[in-house]
Amino acid sequence: MSVALTRRSLIAGLGCACCAGFAVDAQARIPPRSMKPLVGAGHRPEDKDEQGLWQQYERVEEEIAGSNLLLKDPALITYLRDLGEKVGGPAARDLRVYLAHVPEFNAFMAPTGFMVVFSGLLLRMRDEAQLAGVIAHEAGHFLRRHQIRMWRDMKRKTAALNFLAMGAGVGGAAGGFYAGDLIQLAQFGTILSLFAYSRELEAEADAMGIVQVSEAGYAPTAMPETWQQLIAETEASAAFRRKRARRGYSLLATHPAPEQRMIDLRASAAELTSARTVDRGRERYLRAIGPHRKTFLDDQVKLNDPGASLFLINTLARDGWNGLLHYYEAEVWRLRGRRGDDAAAANAYAAAIAFPDAPPEAWRAHGYALLRSGRREEGRAALGRYLALAPTAPDAAMVRHTLSQ
Repeated sequence: MSVALTRRSLIAGLGCACCAGFAVDAQARIPPRSMKPLVGAGHRPEDKDEQGLWQQYERVEEEIAGSNLLLKDPALITYLRDLGEKVGGPAARDLRVYLAHVPEFNAFMAPTGFMVVFSGLLLRMRDEAQLAGVIAHEAGHFLRRHQIRMWRDMKRKTAALNFLAMGAGVGGAAGGFYAGDLIQLAQFGTILSLFAYSRELEAEADAMGIVQVSEAGYAPTAMPETWQQLIAETEASAAFRRKRARRGYSLLATHPAPEQRMIDLRASAAELTSARTVDRGRERYLRAIGPHRKTFLDDQVKLNDPGASLFLINTLARDGWNGLLHYYEAEVWRLRGRRGDDAAAANAYAAAIAFPDAPPEAWRAHGYALLRSGRREEGRAALGRYLALAPTAPDAAMVRHTLSQ
């Protein structure tokens, strides 16, 4: 199934999310050390409310586990699970992790102990500490039992007791998707709508999560960094399109992050930062996602959101440019195709091939750019290099034909 269909399904499901938010007043910052886990290892539901909630989520997990949109890389899943155990608190050993091939920044953790991480989130993390912060935040909702607290609050406010029914109608029917589409994760948007926490619960999860991150030896400043990056990306996307920033269907849709929240996170990070050496885990993180980073970047660029894509690429490049980042920088300009974009793309392709990790496609694109500019011999040499690196590429015959002319 294509990423485009997945995104349409996701958006359709998220249309159900608008009724799930809670409008509350801003909360005072919660001191992180005041937060204690409310669940322990091997936690099981205690009453009928929670038992019913678990039954519904067990069905949701079955549907997610059977989806063909999951990335089933055992090494990467093990890495995510191990990281979850490291920052997830006392119940982390019960954690099940699913990695969804969806190019959006999102993650959620269910009250039964399974977590879904979207591939778009992994692309945006600069190091392990930032990813640990997101996972710890989601675990904070779990450890503080926010889902059952919300469920009981909804029961008091509405008679819609089938809100969690993920059958052939909730997320799917809203966009014309029915029973046959369940395993395609059309219902992800509806699942996400269940995690539209109030600011009070978000503040608790931040406080709980930042303690877990600090105690695991990571820099607590990674948490406010990540949120600030996401907000800035949303603003860059809007500015490029000359529109007002909107939350859309990213993590901001279900995790409100006003400036006050950033201030609170920074204050909590300062409270927990010590003189000891803290771990960022950048190299470990890049090794873990390395086999998929090109795919994740390709997914992002094909979203046709040049503002967000360029912001993201430049953010990742703060830790050093490489051939892969320059190549996808060029692809953003090429796909946008406005006046001057061809020249910007050609410059970026030329920058990409200066690095040993440049993908073969960078040599092909560079070669054609050189031919268009009249530099025939250099262009032919670049195309020859492409064929040497990718002799069985689908377009190899076409490139050989170009060289034969």
